[in-house]
Amino acid sequence: MPEIRVLLPSVLHPLAGGQSILTAPAEGSMTVGELLERVTGNYPVLARRLRDETGALRRFVNIYVNGDEVRRLRGLDTEVAPGEEVLVIQSVAGG
Repeated sequence: MPEIRVLLPSVLHPLAGGQSILTAPAEGSMTVGELLERVTGNYPVLARRLRDETGALRRFVNIYVNGDEVRRLRGLDTEVAPGEEVLVIQSVAGG
């Protein structure tokens, strides 16, 4: 079955059971929001790290589909097709 891959930065691996890539089976396209729900279903701490209590992406989380940041597209409503990869980047701040 076709799938969509979500690539995680190393800082998020521990929240995804040590995995660097999460996959979701996909018969057809789905939104980034639907994809995140599917791949974080077994990882509630990861889900909370990516999205706030309203379901919006957290400020420090950037998600890219085909090299384009989803906030510049349709946000969580951006469509993702089977075979595509979604890249999650988490900003790290410190002093």
